[in-house]
Amino acid sequence: MASTRDIPPFSATIGRHLRLLAPALALCATLSIAAMAKAAEPAVSIPPPSLDEKAANGPETAVFAGGCFWGVQGVFQHVKGVTNAVSGYSGGSRDTASYEAVSNGDTGHAESVEVTYNPSQVSYGKLLQIFFSVGHNPTQLNYQGPDHGTQYRSALFVATPQQKKIAEAYIAELGKSGVFPAEIVTEIAPLKGFYVAEGYHQDFLTRNPTYPYIVYNDMPKIESLRKLFPQSFRANPVLVFKAKS
Repeated sequence: MASTRDIPPFSATIGRHLRLLAPALALCATLSIAAMAKAAEPAVSIPPPSLDEKAANGPETAVFAGGCFWGVQGVFQHVKGVTNAVSGYSGGSRDTASYEAVSNGDTGHAESVEVTYNPSQVSYGKLLQIFFSVGHNPTQLNYQGPDHGTQYRSALFVATPQQKKIAEAYIAELGKSGVFPAEIVTEIAPLKGFYVAEGYHQDFLTRNPTYPYIVYNDMPKIESLRKLFPQSFRANPVLVFKAKS
């Protein structure tokens, strides 16, 4: 398991991520926050799944991958019923579960978020609806926005046959509905392991709300969650670490 030591967010370890985003960051520096928010990809209003899990007692977990884990984690941390949302890696082996290795794009891992939730308050189907609606764009193959590579693919790592059944049915349902302008390319794969990411990636959105990448790509997702899912939105996110004052 990766260390949970809170490393400064601008560590040299994320240099490659920043180099990939240099053109976007340069543009962000010249725009106001309002203008940047408008430039982000819009959310899509979609219906809930017809098939969903029944309410149960006790916590459950689900793993989602949809581009950079900063934004995906941030979205789920603002969902009522979610008790924890942790950034990490899924799809590859434990030996290559590090940001440096995963950033090469050849480990099989995807930047992922493990969501722990109370199924009596929020269902797996509702989490899927939020994921497809505001969490990411499920029609982008092996990229999200400025981030390109298989590590940024859209994927659901299912832990149970029930999750697999619900996910497959919902993707088929959304495909038939035509709510997206292109085919959904989300991968459904068995969860073979989830490896917690480095500490400086955890709660990144909350700790760095004015960081240009977050302003441009991720803060609009939080606003879309508030507008499209008001009954599910929580203003105060549930955090991996206690937010700094």
